[in-house]
Amino acid sequence: MTTQVLTILGSTGSIGVSTLDVIARHPGKFRLFALAGHKQVGKLAAQCVQFAPEYAVVSDGEHAASLQNLLQTKGCKTQVLHGAQALIDVANDDQVSGVMCAIVGAAGLPSALAAAQKGKTIYLANKETLVVSGALFMETAKVNGATVLPVDSEHNAIFQVLPRDYQSCLNEHGIQSIILTASGGPFLETDLAAFAHITPAQAVKHPNWSMGQKISVDSASMMNKGLELIEAHWLFNCPPDKLEVMIHPQSVIHSMVRYLDGSVLAQMGHPDMRTPIAYCLGLPERIESGVGPLDFGSLSALTFKEPDFNRFPCLKLAYEAMHTGGAAPCVLNAANEIAVAAFLDGKIRFTDIAKVVADSLEHHVSDSLHDIESLLAQDACTRIRAKAFISSLK
Repeated sequence: MTTQVLTILGSTGSIGVSTLDVIARHPGKFRLFALAGHKQVGKLAAQCVQFAPEYAVVSDGEHAASLQNLLQTKGCKTQVLHGAQALIDVANDDQVSGVMCAIVGAAGLPSALAAAQKGKTIYLANKETLVVSGALFMETAKVNGATVLPVDSEHNAIFQVLPRDYQSCLNEHGIQSIILTASGGPFLETDLAAFAHITPAQAVKHPNWSMGQKISVDSASMMNKGLELIEAHWLFNCPPDKLEVMIHPQSVIHSMVRYLDGSVLAQMGHPDMRTPIAYCLGLPERIESGVGPLDFGSLSALTFKEPDFNRFPCLKLAYEAMHTGGAAPCVLNAANEIAVAAFLDGKIRFTDIAKVVADSLEHHVSDSLHDIESLLAQDACTRIRAKAFISSLK
C-alpha cells in the first residue's frame, strides 16, 4: 500500500477537522507532512499531538511562539512555522503528494496556486481560489500536471456523476446542464420585511450543515451558491448558460447533471463533508468515511424550487459576475468578504451585504487578470472601496 503524504491547509476549520477524522480511520494509508491552523493554537496543538506532522503553520510569530510552547510541554516534536510564505513552502515541498486546500477566502489562493505549480494532487475546498483566479489556476494545474479534485459537496457530487473525460467537451457526452442544489439556508421562509433585522447569531445557524461563520453567512445570503456557480464553471469547463441552481431544503441530493436523453443523474447522501473528502482521498477506490447509510424510509419528502432573486440578491450578483467574466468574480469575492466581516462585527445589516457587493461590481476593472500579482492588486483595491462604501452607510 502506497502512503499518501499530505499537507492540510486549514486543519482547524470544519473541512480540516473532517479530513483528519477520515484519515484517522485509515492507519498507514496517509502521513501528514504539515498542518496549518491560522490562530487556533490550542486546537492545532492537539492535532499535532495526535497526528505528529513534521510542520505546523500559524499566522504570525506571536502565535508560533504560543504553539511551540504548547508542543514542548506535550513532548511533540512538530516544527512550528508562520506566515504566508510558510503556507506556500509546506504546500509545494517535494515530499508532499497531496494538499487539502481548505483555507477560507482569498487568503488560500497563493498556497493553492503553489501546489498547482508543483503538480500536486489538490483537494480543493477553497472555492475562492477558482472564483478569484479560475483561468490562471486551471491553466497552471494543466501545464504542470496537477490533479484538481473538488471537495465541496456540490462539486464533488457533480464530479461523481460526470464521465471521467468530461473536460474534453460537455456536449460530446450529451450533457445538457449542471444543477447545483442549495438548502436555501436559515431564511428560506423568513418574511422579507424581517431581513434588515437579521442578526449574525441567526445567520450562522445553518439548518443542515456545520460550518464556519463566514461560509454560514454566505449560505444564508446564497452568495455561497453564487461562488459555487463560478467554481463549477471553471472546474467542469461548463458555459454559464449550462449552470442551474435549485433549492433543495433537505440537502440529501447534493447536485445533479442533466443529459440530453432526459436522464438526470444525482448523488445523494447525508449532509456530512466526510463523504466527499473520503471520495477524493480514496480515489480510485471508495474508502470508509464514518458517515452512516442513508435511510430512505426516514425521508418524508425531497422538495425543490427555483431561487428567488428578491430574497437572494447576492446569488443574482454572482450570476452577473460569472457572465461578465474578467475581473468581476475577483471583485465579487473581495467585496463579499469585507461585507460579511462587517456584518459579523455588527457594522452593517444583513441586507447591506448585497449593496456593498453591487457597488464594487459597478466600479470594477473589466480587464482579465492573468497573473497572481494583478489578481491580488485587484482584490486589495476592491477591499479598500468596499470598506469606504461601508463607512458611507453609517
